[in-house]
Amino acid sequence: MEALLKEYLPILIFIGVAVGLTLALTIASFIVAKQKPYSEKLSAYECGFEAFDDARGQFDVRFYLVAILFIIFDLEVAFLFPWAITLGDTQLFGFWSMVIFLGILTIGFIYEWKKGALEWE
Repeated sequence: MEALLKEYLPILIFIGVAVGLTLALTIASFIVAKQKPYSEKLSAYECGFEAFDDARGQFDVRFYLVAILFIIFDLEVAFLFPWAITLGDTQLFGFWSMVIFLGILTIGFIYEWKKGALEWE
């Protein structure tokens, strides 16, 4: 049992150093930085429009479309990395499987483009 606990010691040390460094940097930023917020700093900037009172308001569907397209192409990259690593083992079958996968994604992207879904007015 003692040998098993010794194997976890480096992990505990790493977690301790990470927590300590995080606390030290957070405290240092409050001590060193100027804490003078003003109206421009406190204004909304992330969503592109001013915040409103009603949380049930409708959003433009383009926000959702851009998010879905991002997820699709992000997953594409997540599939490409393991495929590239194992291409030597899968050989011709793996190559053509990925070509078909990328072709389907490309057809979907062209369809979205032709429909004007990527135009932001």
